[in-house]
Amino acid sequence: MATTVDVNGRPHDVSSPPDTPLLWVLRDELGLTGPKYGCGIGQCGACTVLADGKAVRSCQLPLSLVKAAKITTIEGLGGTHPIQAAWVKNDVPQCGYCQSGQIMSAVALLAVNPKPDDAAISGAMDGNLCRCGAYQRIRAAIKEAAAAPAAVPAPAKV
Repeated sequence: MATTVDVNGRPHDVSSPPDTPLLWVLRDELGLTGPKYGCGIGQCGACTVLADGKAVRSCQLPLSLVKAAKITTIEGLGGTHPIQAAWVKNDVPQCGYCQSGQIMSAVALLAVNPKPDDAAISGAMDGNLCRCGAYQRIRAAIKEAAAAPAAVPAPAKV
């Protein structure tokens, strides 16, 4: 039996069992490789996507709980989101493995708090691990995106 999921603004019929983690549905069925498998227990943040605008760990979210949620992956940002531009400008990525999860957490933060202070950034990004230690550049990129004159746009449909 197929399940329909809304990913990046488009409905997709998927055939995975209801207990399949969303991460595997996104990667294996839909070919969206932005969300990464890191720890598999929801602790590292590499698999972070947005569900109705909230940052969630897709490795821990079974397909059965996705239901009518609107899922956004980094591919859904279209490469033009202000946080992505700030990421590039601040030369945030080193190995890059955690970056899609970091960016999705930052997008969720800016959607609810467009001018976050250091404490808000730390709270929102807590649990997104970066083995390269790019935390200062991540913070700088979030602050730069928050200071951009244009409002943070909604994710693009892909």
